[in-house]
Amino acid sequence: MSTNQIAATTVVLPSLGESVTEATITRWLKALGDRVEAGEPLLEVATDKVDTEIPSPASGILLDVLVPDDALVEVGGAIGVIGENTGPTAIPESGPVEPDPVPMSDAADRVEKLPRIRRTIARRMLESLQTSAQLTTVVEVDVTAIARLRAREKEEFHHRTGVKLSFLPFFVAAAVEALGEHRVINSSLDADCTEVTYHGAVHLGMAVDSDRGLMVPVIRDAAVLRIPQLARQIADSADNVRSGTIRPDDLSGGTFTITNTGSRGALFDTPIVNQPQSAILGIGTVVERLVPARGDGGALQIDVRSMAYLSLSYDHRIVDGADAARYLTTVRRRLECGFESSELQ
Repeated sequence: MSTNQIAATTVVLPSLGESVTEATITRWLKALGDRVEAGEPLLEVATDKVDTEIPSPASGILLDVLVPDDALVEVGGAIGVIGENTGPTAIPESGPVEPDPVPMSDAADRVEKLPRIRRTIARRMLESLQTSAQLTTVVEVDVTAIARLRAREKEEFHHRTGVKLSFLPFFVAAAVEALGEHRVINSSLDADCTEVTYHGAVHLGMAVDSDRGLMVPVIRDAAVLRIPQLARQIADSADNVRSGTIRPDDLSGGTFTITNTGSRGALFDTPIVNQPQSAILGIGTVVERLVPARGDGGALQIDVRSMAYLSLSYDHRIVDGADAARYLTTVRRRLECGFESSELQ
């Protein structure tokens, strides 16, 4: 590679959040000799919290790659050089020629290196189960009133806000509201199990499924948000995760988590608590079912109702089964009472 260059810029690994000190280079998006514009994605990195793209700090030609794929680098460390070649014959060195892949039959086994984020998820899930005594309580809730409100208002809501009106923001609003009455659900134990912190604010983690793996972006101060604001922040968080633009700081500081497994058709699940939180709420899919009930005078009636399951997994070291049942009962009561059209404004 020619050393005739001007205005060379050393690319360093930028800060990726307060608690992130290093990252793994997962893939360079530009090859040696490629031109890149300032702000254009240059490479992808993975941390314990997130996979993200690193933009180029300057416009020019990628003259050198100082850190190869799969290597670990500290924040602030040099990873590449961008500049302009001035010599008429300055040609970047070509990397090693990759061999053609060997054809495999459809039945052949395939072994791949587990991505860093998948390894992190595996480690944290196992650590959570090893740290706390977890169990799950499930209740069934009738959301027919919400289904009718949604059917009436969803087109106008989408036109006004640009966000589709799903069942999720109603579940979130009821769950967050109930935390004010049941503070132990929004609490955290210290590592020694000697002190508990009852959080004054609700910083809501929303589990998001993506091609990169499961991530939990945090919606700050969720208790002060109305349904339109919740719907917008839920949608934006999911979009940021799936587009790879989520920031590491957006994935930390949660006090309570919700996972919407019903979006994939699951009736209910037993989610694992996101440490050091004390509980996580799973929301099942909404289905129409024939439900018997007693009408006026005690007569048996059978009606089509919109039903869903709510499953709360919790840390039994601090949350008792009665606490979980009381919390879920409050959430259910709020959902079955329904919401007013004015609450969608």
